[in-house]
Amino acid sequence: MTLEEITISNYKTFRNVTFTSIRKMCVVVGANGCGKTTFFDVFGFLKDALLYNVTIALNKRGGFKEVVSRGYENENISFEIKFRSTENRLVTYKLEIALANDVVTVAREVLRFRRGSRGKPWHFLDFSNGTGTAITNEDEYDRADTTEMKREQHTLDSADILAIKGIGQFSKFKIVSMFRKTIEQWQVSDFHITEARKIQDEGIAQHLSEQGENLPQVTKYIYQNYPDIFENILLKMSERVPGVTKVEAKSTEDGRIVLRFQDGNFKDPFYAKFVSDGTIKMFAYLMLLYDPIPHNLLCVEEPENQLYPQLMLELAEEFKLYAMRGGQIFVSTHSPDFLNGVNLDEIFWLEKRDGFTIVHKASEYRELRNLVDVGDKPGTLWKQRLFIGANL
Repeated sequence: MTLEEITISNYKTFRNVTFTSIRKMCVVVGANGCGKTTFFDVFGFLKDALLYNVTIALNKRGGFKEVVSRGYENENISFEIKFRSTENRLVTYKLEIALANDVVTVAREVLRFRRGSRGKPWHFLDFSNGTGTAITNEDEYDRADTTEMKREQHTLDSADILAIKGIGQFSKFKIVSMFRKTIEQWQVSDFHITEARKIQDEGIAQHLSEQGENLPQVTKYIYQNYPDIFENILLKMSERVPGVTKVEAKSTEDGRIVLRFQDGNFKDPFYAKFVSDGTIKMFAYLMLLYDPIPHNLLCVEEPENQLYPQLMLELAEEFKLYAMRGGQIFVSTHSPDFLNGVNLDEIFWLEKRDGFTIVHKASEYRELRNLVDVGDKPGTLWKQRLFIGANL
């Protein structure tokens, strides 16, 4: 499923905002404190709410009263997300979270599919406060519009559990299960170079973790199982980091694993702890972006940190290739060089006004469109402060 639109209400600085016409690659810009990190945290929150429950997801962020928009503590937090399925169906997921007597509950949760532009949507799941219904005749969904939905009543163990988690565990609810797996595969990258440098226990990991501490294990996995991909990653590294000719995940005598980088100018390889921040980060991004099984949604904050500005155009191209391979990607940046590598219709900018975030879509502004049409680059326009309210 591809995310097309998301409305966020009462979540931190997002009092009521909507991101519309979202592309496979989405770039978010704006001044510090305008809400870029908050936007990415929405995806992390929804994934945490699914993997655990809503109470735990909120507590990881300080609790309901710390997450709800300031001055609106008596109102619910809500999200409405619209996806486009591979069959070109519109899928809408609604989630509303309430706090009553200091108890967090899922006040409403709806998952609905629309069969066509005029077809009546089917509520495959509709729950409130821990009870609700799920459709049992999924196989009849593609038949005539006159087919009636057959529902089954269910009660969850707790009112703060998402129904897509509870119902989605049962194989007979295939569509709900598919949606659950979609969110489980989201990844919000919060890469920490210090974590990636550490010596790790021996083992293999298929995907780079959020903070990147398992980089050695992922390196070993890609090297052993996808040698062609690994060789391509090394080729990209040699093009972007002069001198790097080899990277290996080396096992130690005490059963741990470390990364070693070979510089062609030196006889002996360097361990990760002695390699530059930029080298580690570029290698980690390549391992992430050339993952054989891309995340269906990946968020990366400010990839330009620790990297040379000259690398930004090429890195933007790597992100685009990732999206073309099937993974939708969201990137926040302050880099004009990175913005010069993306299209205007892929850019949103955020503005803080009266304490809350406002969302602008760059392609909806005629002046920006006209300037791009005559050859100006988005990054140049951003640097010239033509993105109103988004000061550098």
